[in-house]
Amino acid sequence: MKFRLATWNINSVRLRIGLVERFVNSFRPDVLCLQEIKCVDELFPYDAVRALGYPHIEVKGQAGYHGVATLSHFPLTPRGTENFCGTGEARHIAVALDGRPLIIHNVYIPAGGDIPDPELNPKFGNKLAYLRTLTEWFSDGGAAATDCQHILVGDFNVAPLEHDVWSHKQLLKVVSHTPIEVEHLARLKASAHWVDIMRKYVPEDQKLYTWWSYRAQDWRASNRGRRLDHIWTTPGIEDTVRGMIVVEEARGWTQPSDHVPVIADFELG
Repeated sequence: MKFRLATWNINSVRLRIGLVERFVNSFRPDVLCLQEIKCVDELFPYDAVRALGYPHIEVKGQAGYHGVATLSHFPLTPRGTENFCGTGEARHIAVALDGRPLIIHNVYIPAGGDIPDPELNPKFGNKLAYLRTLTEWFSDGGAAATDCQHILVGDFNVAPLEHDVWSHKQLLKVVSHTPIEVEHLARLKASAHWVDIMRKYVPEDQKLYTWWSYRAQDWRASNRGRRLDHIWTTPGIEDTVRGMIVVEEARGWTQPSDHVPVIADFELG
């Protein structure tokens, strides 16, 4: 079975449904995982998405904030959504793909605000708590089932490696690249021995970004990016990946998201 999987923080699916259409027509993913859809389930643009060739749609929405959706050419079996930390925020949805023992987790980890101190900034504390809870969940069975393989994608809001940010030294005290966030993400990665698919294709000593701030007057010229979006797999299926693409051009489209899509091509036995 061959399929193309894409993940994209769309930053409002209704506002940017035209960009979804442009992306789909150009890159034709079989499975598209969206984060930060910013709408309740009933207001999701189902008709427009079905017209793009995705009859199978799973949504976990929330009014005005957060929200995730997984769209597929192939049949999906819902595998639940987790309310990590008990916040009630729509940040996770899991599906099994086409009757196979393969579960795709679509997550939107909290951004964490601007101050990297959980005592001064509750949003940062919530981000760390979310990462801890997610780690515990995967460690306790979320991805430990021997009869299933897992893919974890989404906006993790952490750029863990030195070359995942435009300046390692300058961003050490900036939320998304602080040592405590990187440490928490490393524990999550170890929880199911996850494999970082993007870095299989781009060596760790090379720059790799998926996000550029709206604050930059010329995002391409300044190129002050961060790799906040990720595709991970459990061991055993990393070798079924045949390619990876970061669709950097999408950052230059009209009214873009500040994130760009990331694609991985799979060929399962």
